[in-house]
Amino acid sequence: MILEQKTPWWFWLVAVAALLWNAGGVISYLSTELGYLENLEMPAEQIEYFNNFPAWAVAFWALGVWGAFLGSVALLFRSRFAVTLYAISIIGLIGTTYYQRVASQLPAGLDGWGFAILIWVITIALLLFSMAMRNRAILR
Repeated sequence: MILEQKTPWWFWLVAVAALLWNAGGVISYLSTELGYLENLEMPAEQIEYFNNFPAWAVAFWALGVWGAFLGSVALLFRSRFAVTLYAISIIGLIGTTYYQRVASQLPAGLDGWGFAILIWVITIALLLFSMAMRNRAILR
């Protein structure tokens, strides 16, 4: 039997920050899929790029975004399913990164690596954090 530990204050700080960060991904995804990119004053070439994602790339993007967002919700509920959801988001991120960096040509302005690396670092960190919290019996 694993004894439940008291939840430290910093856990809640990380969980709320994760939710806010991943909500940004959801907003980006929904803006694209619902056709709101024109309202964001993006260059036409970038809008065309996002509007022409093949279905498989959209599916991976959805896995990445929704897996991470729901993983953050699971963290707030202290659910062990956060680990699984963040792992699903990694699978989505692999597929999305493959499409953007290998299978297609990114338009100017989207071809930098800085933000892409930041997304990877945060996603991996959240997976490792949720695993550590599960191992410390913070997640149930």
